[in-house]
Amino acid sequence: MKKPRILVVDDEADIRELVSYNLSRNGFQVECAASGEEAVEALRGAIPDLILLDLMLPDLDGLDICRRLRGDARTAHVPVIMLTARGEEADVVAGLELGADDYISKPFSPRVLVARVRAILRRGRRAVLKPGDADAIIRTGPLVIDPGRRRATVGDREVRLTYTEFNILHLLARRPGWVYSRKQIIEAARGDDYPVTERSVDVQIVSLRKKLGRVGDRIETVRGVGYRFREEQLF
Repeated sequence: MKKPRILVVDDEADIRELVSYNLSRNGFQVECAASGEEAVEALRGAIPDLILLDLMLPDLDGLDICRRLRGDARTAHVPVIMLTARGEEADVVAGLELGADDYISKPFSPRVLVARVRAILRRGRRAVLKPGDADAIIRTGPLVIDPGRRRATVGDREVRLTYTEFNILHLLARRPGWVYSRKQIIEAARGDDYPVTERSVDVQIVSLRKKLGRVGDRIETVRGVGYRFREEQLF
């Protein structure tokens, strides 16, 4: 079986070494880039199966690279995990809005990193949602969710969502008024073997609300429990 190819983009040599060592010993083929320009050059060759991308780079920053990746048909489909030492939520949200699939804060556990890489790569081989869910198009106000095409629109505007954001939106919207805990959202969006914190769900919700614009407030926080999709007001 061909080993999945991972491109690691980070300007810190010790981080590249740590990540490369742990991924290689777990069966991945690893290529490293120490700058944004090196990453761009590497992507002119074979396209990787996943990219681990540091936000803080000496030339092109991670957000610029992510924007380029999603704007190029050759790389638009490649999963991206952001590596960040930044503590500000805005940086994470910006990356997710540009199409990154996940983030890991430094310092991180190598075991968690490997687990997350595996979980994201598995997404292409299995559907998280149940087969019957893919058939029903959801229409609620100006929002239309088409699970079969994995497409969401608000009025005439298509909403560009990451894999996780789409799954969260679909989960909440197909049962309006039903309250889901963060743990339930994690299990439905990624699978119960995905090592993600409940705080990560909050970050995804912030990004999702912003992308949905005028219907974003339909996703309500239920304090101490989780989230729900508010039922449409008919009168």
